[in-house]
Amino acid sequence: MKCFETNKKENFLSRIKRFGFNIFPAYHCSGGKVRFISDDWKEIHVSIKLNFITRNYVGTVFGGGSYSALDPMYMIQLIQNLGPDYVVWDKEATVKFIRPIKRRVCARFLITDKMITKIKETIAGQKEMTLMLPAYFEDKTGKKYVEVDKKLYIADKAFYKEKRERKKGK
Repeated sequence: MKCFETNKKENFLSRIKRFGFNIFPAYHCSGGKVRFISDDWKEIHVSIKLNFITRNYVGTVFGGGSYSALDPMYMIQLIQNLGPDYVVWDKEATVKFIRPIKRRVCARFLITDKMITKIKETIAGQKEMTLMLPAYFEDKTGKKYVEVDKKLYIADKAFYKEKRERKKGK
């Protein structure tokens, strides 16, 4: 099922989560398919291909479908890796459609231990931060089709709740 070479492995639970993604209507209807979730949630592979569901008026993959297939992955990875003491929200995205998709393309989402450590250190000092992460669909030859820059908001959960309460009080 993997799209890319990796030394990471899936386990039973990550396979079940992958299956859940692929039958969840909001994700399934994008035409995207989660092909791999590592057991530590630090690597995810997603694909999309031209078919009846994804085809647009001009015979290529619908741009909204290609973005939808990429959209939730970094947020979910960070939620899984940071744990319950943090809040993670998608804040913004910039999408660049480089060329029309007419074949199966894949995207890889990687979160490193170094990245997790840096986020936790920043949150310990500042209580909140924004983070930009890139994602892109590419074919087997490495040719890019869609690039997305995701902006995520991350905060200490207690700080975030306090901040929300202050806003409600105004």
